[in-house]
Amino acid sequence: MAAHSPLVYKFGGASVKDAAAIRNLQRIVETTAAGRPLLVVVSAMGKTTNALEEIFDLAHRGQSYDAPLGALHDFHAAAAEALAGPGAAPGPWRQTLQDLREQLADINPDHYDRQYDQIVGYGELLASQLVAQALGAQWLDCRPLVRTDRTWREGRVDWPATERLVQAALPALLDQGPVVTQGFLGGTAGGLTTTLGREGSDYSAAIFAYCLGAESVTIWKDVSGLLSADPKIFPDAVRYPEISYQETIEMAYYGASVIHPKTLKPLAERGIPLRVRSFVDPGAPGTLIHDCQHPALAPAFIRKTGQCLLSFESKDFAFISEENLEVIFGALAQARLKINLMQNSAISFSVCTDFSERRVQQLLGLLAGQFRVHYNADLTLFTIKNYDAASVARLTAGRALLLEQRTRSTFQFVCR
Repeated sequence: MAAHSPLVYKFGGASVKDAAAIRNLQRIVETTAAGRPLLVVVSAMGKTTNALEEIFDLAHRGQSYDAPLGALHDFHAAAAEALAGPGAAPGPWRQTLQDLREQLADINPDHYDRQYDQIVGYGELLASQLVAQALGAQWLDCRPLVRTDRTWREGRVDWPATERLVQAALPALLDQGPVVTQGFLGGTAGGLTTTLGREGSDYSAAIFAYCLGAESVTIWKDVSGLLSADPKIFPDAVRYPEISYQETIEMAYYGASVIHPKTLKPLAERGIPLRVRSFVDPGAPGTLIHDCQHPALAPAFIRKTGQCLLSFESKDFAFISEENLEVIFGALAQARLKINLMQNSAISFSVCTDFSERRVQQLLGLLAGQFRVHYNADLTLFTIKNYDAASVARLTAGRALLLEQRTRSTFQFVCR
């Protein structure tokens, strides 16, 4: 990369959860990127996205959301005052909250997913305004630049349009100093907000890096790097000092929580390295993800909760044929249920998906005429990447497995 290629830093919700966290972000930027062109991509503060989902759900059902909206206002007001000091001029976040109130007043029972996108992204707008103010940086609304289609809640990026828009807007701004923008959000050609999927801020950082030809992307987390497991569940998790794009893409696909599944592809295409570093210990080495060869890795343990196991049987006990599968896959796509694991027998076909009551009921309606469909919710999907006999024995001990599957390098099972 050229010497003037920008750095892209992404800070998630935990790293901007309050004023003290934002001050820590400020120190990281000042000590690790001084004098470098820098784009900072931020998530919503703490649990703000969850709060906005609650507020939206109340508004959508025609119920009062005054209390949680008031709490959201007070939370951001307290952070703003702690950052700016008492008596400081009101920041732009106040107008953003007023815009949110006006959007909520227009909610109606139709077009749930489209309206969801218009509301839930306000967390990123608010957080980025407070971070930009703390850094004395330029604030940029990403929605006119990250162009997507109208696939609500998981917008598909129009890469040529996005690259053209980013290249036209950002390089000149970056020459003037750090720029702060939002993760998770995009926009349609008609000016409506879209979201890129939950935890999509990593993906946003990769989108900007791809379009700018960035030197690197750094994701700042509350862990020491890319680990073999969630240390809250597996205290003996180890850090991978270095790992390839391909290995990380597979871990992300299976549900590893450190990296959003879509993040790696655009970075790998342009050879942009990804670093995972700790905002708790910014001097620690972290993990470098790039195009490399490495020896066999320690087994990775990945857990996905909130799973649903769906089983389809033809009503006449006929074999599950390719024609049957085409119908089932079409219905799953229409209901927007992503398959995490699948398996078939002679007369049934089973899939494990993330559970959404609304989407499962839509699926049942689509297939009621052709198949008997049974499902179990509140399940957990475990994946062991690079498994061995000891790791399989450790994870399956004492558990009743509803479905299991293994390949040469990956072992997966669904359990209660």
